[in-house]
Amino acid sequence: EVQLVESGGGLVQAGGSLRLSCAASGSTFGADSIGWFRVPPGKVREGVSCICDSVGNTYYKGSVKGRFTVSRDKSKNIVYLDMNNLTPDDTALYTCASLIYCAEHGCYSRHGSVWGQGTQVTVSS
Repeated sequence: EVQLVESGGGLVQAGGSLRLSCAASGSTFGADSIGWFRVPPGKVREGVSCICDSVGNTYYKGSVKGRFTVSRDKSKNIVYLDMNNLTPDDTALYTCASLIYCAEHGCYSRHGSVWGQGTQVTVSS
């Protein structure tokens, strides 16, 4: 089973940038589909940026398009989320998950998805 560990969160001012990392260890089976989700304060979890398959097709939530980039270093089993021009609305607990799936309007977890513990991102105005 794959284990996921996130890092890179923190406090940043609006307009700033952060790079989140999700390191996979153990069996990486199923890690081809992997993505970033977040839980904003008082809201439900949402898919933010996902790598949908082994080819590298991606999904981005509308509000982060052009600002966030998800990428993968297969040699290191790390998935990154580069976040630029952050706004207070990006404040959330960010978690990576594997064995996810992408659909027209989002990326989602499913039975058997593996989750990391999350990393907090706080954007001050």
